[in-house]
Amino acid sequence: TSESEEEEEEWEPKSKIARRPRLPKKTEAKPKKAAVPQSTVARKMVKKVAIKEEMDVSLPIAPVEDNKMQLLRPKEEGAGTKPKSLNQKPEVPKKMETNSFQGKNKNSLGSDEKPSTSVPVVGKQVKQEKCEEEFAFDEPPSKKIKLNACPEGKPVKNLGGKKIKEEFEMNWDIVQALSEITNVEPWVCANLIRLFQEENTIPFIARYRKELINNLEADALREVQQTLEELRTVAKKTHTMIQKLKKEGKLSGCLLKGLLNCRTLEELDHVSAPYKSGSKGTKAQRAKQLGLEPAALSLLQNPVELNLFSYIRPNTKGLANIQEVETGVQHILADIFAKDKDTLDFIRKLCHQRYISIQSTLAKVSSKNGNEKDIDKFQLYHEFSCNIKNIQHHQILAINRGENLKILTVKVNIPDGVKNEFCWWCVNERWKPKQFLKPEFMRLLRSSVEDAYKRLIHPLLCREFRSKLTSDAEKESVMMFGRNLRQLLLTSPVRGRTLMGVDPGYKHGCKLAIISPTSQILHTDVVYLHSGQGFREAEKIKSLLLQYNCSTVVIGNGTACRETEAYFADLIMKKYFAPLDVVYCIVSEAGASIYSVSPEAYKEMPDLDPNLRSAVSIARRVQDPLAELVKIEPKHIGVGMYQHDVSQTLLKATLDSVVEECVSFVGVDINICSEILLRHIAGLNANRAKNIIEWREKNGPFINREQLKEVKGLGPKSFQQCAGFIRFNQEYIKTFCSNKKNELGSRALLTKAGALGKKKSKPTPCASRQPNPLDQTCIHPESYNIAMRFLSLIGGNAGDIGKSDMQQKVNTVIQKEGLEGTAKRLNTTVHTLQLIIDGLTQPEGYDIRTDFDKPDFKRSIVCIEDLSVGAVLTGKVENATPFGVFVDIGVGKAGLIPVRNITEAKLSKVKKRRSLGLGPGERVEVKVLNVDISRLRITLDLIRVL
Repeated sequence: TSESEEEEEEWEPKSKIARRPRLPKKTEAKPKKAAVPQSTVARKMVKKVAIKEEMDVSLPIAPVEDNKMQLLRPKEEGAGTKPKSLNQKPEVPKKMETNSFQGKNKNSLGSDEKPSTSVPVVGKQVKQEKCEEEFAFDEPPSKKIKLNACPEGKPVKNLGGKKIKEEFEMNWDIVQALSEITNVEPWVCANLIRLFQEENTIPFIARYRKELINNLEADALREVQQTLEELRTVAKKTHTMIQKLKKEGKLSGCLLKGLLNCRTLEELDHVSAPYKSGSKGTKAQRAKQLGLEPAALSLLQNPVELNLFSYIRPNTKGLANIQEVETGVQHILADIFAKDKDTLDFIRKLCHQRYISIQSTLAKVSSKNGNEKDIDKFQLYHEFSCNIKNIQHHQILAINRGENLKILTVKVNIPDGVKNEFCWWCVNERWKPKQFLKPEFMRLLRSSVEDAYKRLIHPLLCREFRSKLTSDAEKESVMMFGRNLRQLLLTSPVRGRTLMGVDPGYKHGCKLAIISPTSQILHTDVVYLHSGQGFREAEKIKSLLLQYNCSTVVIGNGTACRETEAYFADLIMKKYFAPLDVVYCIVSEAGASIYSVSPEAYKEMPDLDPNLRSAVSIARRVQDPLAELVKIEPKHIGVGMYQHDVSQTLLKATLDSVVEECVSFVGVDINICSEILLRHIAGLNANRAKNIIEWREKNGPFINREQLKEVKGLGPKSFQQCAGFIRFNQEYIKTFCSNKKNELGSRALLTKAGALGKKKSKPTPCASRQPNPLDQTCIHPESYNIAMRFLSLIGGNAGDIGKSDMQQKVNTVIQKEGLEGTAKRLNTTVHTLQLIIDGLTQPEGYDIRTDFDKPDFKRSIVCIEDLSVGAVLTGKVENATPFGVFVDIGVGKAGLIPVRNITEAKLSKVKKRRSLGLGPGERVEVKVLNVDISRLRITLDLIRVL
């Protein structure tokens, strides 16, 4: 490669005259691009260097679209480009080009040639580019195409574009890799990469782009998104490493190929570890510095001419005698074996077929000076062994936690048979010498293979197994948390009741808050139930309940919850609150105290003491769980498992995404919802939500979805993402509009009209803006055109949305023509048509949460001592984990249904289940199998789901 370096140095300064350093072009065959001549010497020069040179990634150039992509662009975009100025090289085809190692690794890029569908990522690099000619390619084209080409909500199955081009190219195809890891079809992966690149949100994709993603659930979309991020991180780190090694002059062709083959951070770490600066170098590097590399290579290639005695230098450390020379050669050979892809593939495959176990034992140190209580917690894992194929996710997280606390010692056991078979294969197959070996050389080869296995390969395999098990367990833990959170957020609201929230306490009393059916705070108070004044306080509570006609009490499950529950149950049994029939329920108060001292709570309830704010929060959690729980950071809601041990960034991203999905799918009424709820709608953020609220305060209520476009900061993309999830109560708007007409002369109206007039010179919102009945449905504005055509087809009227005769008209047409036939006739997809039918037939004010469970209201109480084995009880699922489900059966301590007792036959068939497991909020009938009062453990069997 010394020639290529000289050549590169002669040529490069020329390219620097006109513009910044440029990457050598990718030497791929250019089929059917006759329009682009390649005659210039400069072009040939680029090709030549790209083939010869190792790589030069000092500054990656801005990625540019495929010719195919250019065909899709609106004409005016291309018109402004002036390629001539780019160093007088108009002939260079505009090929996507983000890395320079393509020439060298052309063969290994075979997988890259598969047809797929996406747009290049055009990240930060474009911003570095200062020449305006490149700015025509500043954004992925289909961002525009999406809004223009599919206004009817009829997206194509294949999203156009020939190749998926990543910012950092590797020797593997990102679509194939993503498909293999997530088990999602390649065409779906390709579409998803495109959709995420265009900044589409998961709720939007899951609801309005079903045909592009083969009807995947939001959870599956999140998994694909996270895997995509991981693969891109690997690619980015690989390229950073390549640049660094290039700079230091350590990059060889073989190493470059090895780096570009890496798919995980572990592989990358293994390949690049010996070249990291700062360490004193590996044993192999030290041997190479002594000049022993030719001897090692000669032993494999041409052992007849090898004479190790010629390498002895009596005064040099490491070459003083024949043993030291042999050791040096052994280290170099071991290094070669341990970095060879075929060798590593063989040993991984071998391990996959054998019994590999993970073992944990009580650490010697902890047994002497550890905390007894902590050590007992890990009792199950003091002598634990399990096949790594069968080990459960929660067991891995428990073992890891025990190891971090220095209570457990963990090791991976690989049987000796693997080592023996591997060593035989290396000597007799993979590294079989080209010629006959003398016995001493054969011995050296064998010891090198054993050294490579023991010192390099075995530790790598152990790290790989542990790392894979941990990352899978963390992902499962986070997904479980997300599923539990969704179930909790979608708990059915209890509407139309006045509620009393109670935040129990001993010394500081129980805080009470009474809230109206519309969530207004009617009264707050403190009562001391557990300090001998219970009877006197009962009078106060009774008078409050009668005064506000409140018959539902909501008790937080914190300190003193059991005593407070017993107190109310006792009064209810004695019919103390007659004539009111009072019932109570227990609700989780996780996160309530954190929320009560937050800036949001202060803004919402400025005059209330923080302790009373938590009582208000507890009551509202039953009235509208979603609206209340979004105010709290999801990780404080406490329905996870090992949540503090997992990656916090992954946890936050997943939980925020679940909240966004729940809020979006339930939908919000734009004219009455809070700013906090608006923030979580797909496509909106804190800033946009604030602007919407300000617009509402200034101009009065929104009349239709189109008005959202007038809000500052809400561009076409944000509008596209959020419009389908924002609802408009038609009754409210009609009342508002008729009032406006009556009060046309009033001063308030003039001010508002003036404010509007300044903007768009429109006299009143009502004169120019008509309410659209479709705005109360889940139909996206991009499909309004189809919805109106469908209405005229069935002979319906937009005013009848949600009424029973609308359902009859729809059924008549669908029975006659079928769903697919009607979709074809309307020139749309079945998924879009189904969504339109749902939107038109769902009753007004329909809420998806009505299918979920309500809180459990009760009048009496039992305690753990009253439980007997075989008793059948009803309870409510509190938390779900991979090893079982915790159920609140009303005795103050949740019982556990082990996962083996939850079978498909026992789960209700009626509910649409996302997974086999149960989730928080579901009501179940259970049988008591075992009660351990000393350890406060209750084991249950699931009878059925109610």
